[in-house]
Amino acid sequence: MESAATETAVVPTGTAPTGMASTGEGAYEQVRQLIAGGELPAGSWLREATLAERFGVSRTPIREALNRLAAEGLVEISKNKGAQVVSFTPDDVAGLYDVRAGFEPHAALLAVPRMTDDDVRELASLSTRMEDVVRAGRLDELGALNAAFHGVFVDRCGNRHFATALQSLMRPAVVAHTFRQYTPEALQRSMNHHAELVAAAEARDGEWAEAIMRTHILAARNAAGARRG
Repeated sequence: MESAATETAVVPTGTAPTGMASTGEGAYEQVRQLIAGGELPAGSWLREATLAERFGVSRTPIREALNRLAAEGLVEISKNKGAQVVSFTPDDVAGLYDVRAGFEPHAALLAVPRMTDDDVRELASLSTRMEDVVRAGRLDELGALNAAFHGVFVDRCGNRHFATALQSLMRPAVVAHTFRQYTPEALQRSMNHHAELVAAAEARDGEWAEAIMRTHILAARNAAGARRG
């Protein structure tokens, strides 16, 4: 999918996120976080040499990370042009939300009864931090926090095959982009849904969490302007 591409604004090594491992897994997590947070928006070129310099690693783990992100549909790799963060059409966005609305609520149903007190505290902390960044107008930080919040439900669903499939649907680049299209009312509604999901998790009520998750995703689809029909 072609779009007006932008050169990724990769900064010097000294400003790289901490904890970067010199492995494909570590590089994958760091690049995925940059996409989720919107620092690498749709259309950005991902230069192996520049990313390797930023993270202080060789190009091999960067190449492994980009190949993995390409397999998940977050990055497109062209033999002659290199790697680029995928751009999504409105139909792509609507399709992703439709599929998430079908599957992610079931993950919440399975996950909530399995959650520990630590899991619930993590959800509560992430929900509070999202509310804080919304109040402060720092929407560039919202995508990564949102991905972490939803990731708790996916990680705790108890079915690794289902979890892997869901992770490929939870495209952080799409979420980071669509948050910028939300009205203030839609943002507040999203934050309210997160708070209610925390309450459902505290009660270990999977059916409650399932219902709220479906409402949350359908509301997000509408807020992003991707509602079908």
